[in-house]
Order: sequence, then C-alpha cells, then structure tokens
Amino acid sequence: MPVALAIVGTHSGVGKTSVSLGLMGALRRRGLTVQPFKVGPDFIDPGHHSLVTGRVSHNLDGWMLSKKTNLDLFQKYARDCDVAIVEGVMGVYDGYGATSEAGSTAQIVKWLGIPAILVIDAGKMGRSAAALVSGYANFDPDLPILGVVCNRIGSSSHLERLRESIESATSLPVFGGIPKNCFPEIPSRHLGLWMAKEDNLGTEYLEKLASSIEQYLEIDRLLEQCPTLDLETRSNARQDERLFATTARQPKIAIARDEAFCFYYEENLQILRELGATLVEVSPLCDRFPDDIDGFYFGGGYPELHAEGLSQNREFIKNLIKFSKSKFPVYGECGGLIYLSRGILDRAGDRHPFVGIFPFWTKLGERAKLGYTEIEICENAPFVPYSLRARGHRFHYSEIVKSDIAEKPSLETCYTAKSWKSGIFKEGYRVGNTLVSYVHLHFASNPEFARFFVESCQQQK
Repeated sequence: MPVALAIVGTHSGVGKTSVSLGLMGALRRRGLTVQPFKVGPDFIDPGHHSLVTGRVSHNLDGWMLSKKTNLDLFQKYARDCDVAIVEGVMGVYDGYGATSEAGSTAQIVKWLGIPAILVIDAGKMGRSAAALVSGYANFDPDLPILGVVCNRIGSSSHLERLRESIESATSLPVFGGIPKNCFPEIPSRHLGLWMAKEDNLGTEYLEKLASSIEQYLEIDRLLEQCPTLDLETRSNARQDERLFATTARQPKIAIARDEAFCFYYEENLQILRELGATLVEVSPLCDRFPDDIDGFYFGGGYPELHAEGLSQNREFIKNLIKFSKSKFPVYGECGGLIYLSRGILDRAGDRHPFVGIFPFWTKLGERAKLGYTEIEICENAPFVPYSLRARGHRFHYSEIVKSDIAEKPSLETCYTAKSWKSGIFKEGYRVGNTLVSYVHLHFASNPEFARFFVESCQQQK
C-alpha cells in the first residue's frame, strides 16, 4: 500500500518546492515510484515534479474543483505508486479569501486525510520557532501536521536548539534542518519560476536537491510515521458514462506546446483524450501548420518572450488564419489570446505582430491581474449550445488595447466572469468559431465545456 504526505509551508518562498523536489528525487534514488501532485492553479511546479519523478504531476484545487473531484484525481493517480507527495501552495492556510479555507493547502490535506510536513524559515529564529509552529498547529487542530523541517539553519547546534524548543512546546518532531544557501535558487520571472526544461533546471540542479535532502532530512523516520493510504477500489472511468461516451470517429486536436505555450492543466488534456480526441502537439515557433486536424487548443505560456520567433513563422500564421476562417474550432487561453490577437506591445513600446484573428492588440503592463474566476458561458459562445458554468484562474500582465493604444475595441463577449478581486465583468471573446480568454479553465470543474469542444471538432468532417 502506498503512503502519502503533503509538503506545506508557513508562507511563499519558505522552501516548499525545493524540499518537495529534493524528497521526490531522494525517494526515486531508492527505487521507489513517486506520484507528485500540486495544490493550486500552478503550471510550473508540476513540470519540475514530472522531471524528477518521471510521472505526470496533477493539480488539486479546492476552489476550482469539488471535494469529490479532488479525491477522484488523487485516488486515480496515486493508486500504483509507492509514495504520493503533494506540494502545497503559498502558506498552508492561504486560499481564495480572508476568512475561508477554500483553495488552500489545508483544505486539500484535510480532504485527502494525509499528514503534512511543515517547512519553516528558521534562519533568524531560536525559541520563537516554537511559537511559530505552535501557532500553525493550533490554528486548525483538524490539520494533521506530522512534523517540521527547518530551512535555512545556521549550524548543527542551531538545529539542536530549534529541535529542543519546537518538540518540547508542540510534541511535533523535527525531521531535519537544511543549512542556509544549501538549496540552489530557482530563478523567477514575471509569471513565476523558470520552467522545468530550461537549462538552469537540469540534472545537476535536481541531483543537488536530492543529495541535500538525503544528507539533512531523516527520510526513514519520516516515512515510518506516514500512514498507508486506504484507497477505495473503483474504476478509473469517469462517473458520468454518458458525458464521456465517444463516437466512432476520433477528432484530431492540435495542442500548441513549446517554450511559448507551456501552461496546461494535465487533466484538461486527459479529459480531451477520454472524450475521444487524439491530441497532436505542435510548436507555433518552428513547426509547419499540421495537416488534417479538426481543432486547435492554445494554452498559456510566454509568447511575449518568444515574440520574434512566433512572428517570423508566417506560413504557420497564414494557415492558422485560413483554418479559423473555415470555422474549425479554435480555443485560446491567456498566451493563446495574445497570440491570436494582432500582436503585443512590449514594455519598451515595440510592436510584435502575431496572428490577427482578433482585432485588438495586447500590451504588457507592470502589475499582474490574477485570481480565481468563475465564468458563466453564454449561449452565443462558439461550440457551446447552452449556458453553463466553469471555474478557472487568471494570471497575466498583459491587457487588451486598440491599435492606437487608446481604449479597448468593441468585441463580442460570451463570458460573464466573477472573481473575488475584480467583481463581475465581461470576458471570453469570439470571432466566428474561435474563442479566447484570459481565464485558464480547469475542464474538470465542468467537463461539458470540453465535451462540446470535442463534439464541435467531430462535426467538421
């Protein structure tokens, strides 16, 4: 039977990702099969997980997805592993709002019924670390904290003082202390950390993380205290068989996937497959436009960092415009919205022309627009025959502007969106059978959206 644990932290930047990656790597060195998960709407950390473990990492999220959906995903993918590791998001109690645990790591940990390892930054702390840990442990007595990892310690004697104070005050074991500057830093940029496949996150970096965890963490003691998972015996098939019934003809859907388009919830792609689609990965940076496809899905990513390469692949753009005008379904999220617009203006004011299916430009700003977002898809939306609701997340620095940068153009919208920070607003832009939005939808929040997209692709031939 597999065991499971969650790596949680007091706040962002405390070292959750480094501890998680290092522990995954150390366990894999022992020949164990490790199944990774990530709490929250993050796209980047799951890529790091997959690089270390050799298995696809899946997002769990208490705001975008129901309790049942989270449990189903966890049980489905943890079933055949030795150890399941869930990396938390932000501080363990941080989530959608100021007074609710929705969307927090604590919510997921309690739903899954697995223990949590609390990572703290003990770099400039002594006995006060005990007060910190006690506060986190007692804030929600239902959160099963198994023990503590002290990051950025100064010396072995510093760790012993921390251990004595924490264990005497809380009865929680300290499983180890990571010296300051022991973990290599993962560089960050405007949408988060660097991607897993980029040069600075190669094998040497990941091996160093695993070696640090092996040296400074009591792995055997930690695993011995983790309970085995009691996974229910159930089929991996979706509950609603009618929803996932497929037709004889499988549509072929192109997925834009390269350095410019790399943000996808892996379960979104799996849902499309289960609905009968054949997925073909294509690079708008360097590939020819694919032949014999029935639809196109552009995820998010960094088109602004690869603007020159995207602009230069004019033959691809020419065929994409023709594809859209022929009423084939095209769906773009965030980076996809940018690419399908007339182009982007960078912070220096330089213009980079893109596809131009939509009559607006986008412009990079200085502040991020982000947050969980619920949308109601209206009946005028392409490939959606009736109104439905779905949930997702926004995280973007660009905004829509007219070609003269004066104001937003008049556009047909088909989403009514609602978020905690922005209130109610119009979103979801359409031209013919092409739909773009800044919202990254999680298809598992309402698989009917994905079903309608696949069915629209099926109808093209």
